[in-house]
Amino acid sequence: MTAPAASTSDLRVIWRCARPNFLVLAPLCAGLAVTSAWLDGWALEGVAILLVLLAALLAHAAVNLFNEHHDFVSGLDATTRRTPFSGGSGALPAQPEAARAVHRAALACLGGVVIVGGWCLWRAGPALLFYGLLGMVLVVAYTGWLTRRPWLCLVAPGMGFGTLMVVGANHALTGGFSATALAVSAVPTLMVSALLLANQLPDIEPDRRVGRHHLAITLGARRAARLVAVLVLGAFVSVPLAWAAGWLPAETWLMWLAAPVALRLVVGLWRLPPEVEEGEVAALLPLLGLNVALLLLSLALLNLGLWLAA
Repeated sequence: MTAPAASTSDLRVIWRCARPNFLVLAPLCAGLAVTSAWLDGWALEGVAILLVLLAALLAHAAVNLFNEHHDFVSGLDATTRRTPFSGGSGALPAQPEAARAVHRAALACLGGVVIVGGWCLWRAGPALLFYGLLGMVLVVAYTGWLTRRPWLCLVAPGMGFGTLMVVGANHALTGGFSATALAVSAVPTLMVSALLLANQLPDIEPDRRVGRHHLAITLGARRAARLVAVLVLGAFVSVPLAWAAGWLPAETWLMWLAAPVALRLVVGLWRLPPEVEEGEVAALLPLLGLNVALLLLSLALLNLGLWLAA
């Protein structure tokens, strides 16, 4: 017996739960795989590039959909205070009958990733299985399992969007390992982990009540915010270090055009007022927005630098 087709209202909920405003992150990260391959001298096929970008987009959408469904089913959505950067979309609490459709959409996105991954595996060889299997584990296990293990919860988003999406996609496109891709992946690895940790700060108490145990809970808001600042600084420092080692071209210094924004963010995070520890999130919201803008701007500039150097 086939499942009923999703209604128009279900599709609207699915769209909101996929968090389309944030999905630009995936093609920017996968774009680093493309631009690093160009820098290494590869002439890539347009179809291959499109499929890799599509797989990245579907993987990101799958994570968001699984997360929204899990937070609704667990009851977290009923207790959290939503902000533009945390607490979910609010789509399922407003239309709970769409929960099954959202879960099916998450599985469909994951299925799309598997299909594209199978094509990449056929094209690039069995070594790609490592990236694919680890990526699948991160997508499926993040919300329900990794959010209960503080350091894994910190590392997993950066590894997924940085190490796996950049190095793995580069391998899928070229058929081999790239030191350039590994070097450039340090930026999204550090900054995406910083982004997810920062976005957990407003949800410390609701997350604690449903059994989550991430670093924002373990460290408290102010110390976690300072860790976010350290990760952001580490991402910016990684570029000159990789350039000095001969792994990245001078053009990747273009990312440092975003350094004033990074400095403003780091200072704001380091000087976070004590009332944030008591659950007052008003002081956080401008910093969370600045963090998102910094991440997207930095990745765009990094892609531009690699493209100019190629």
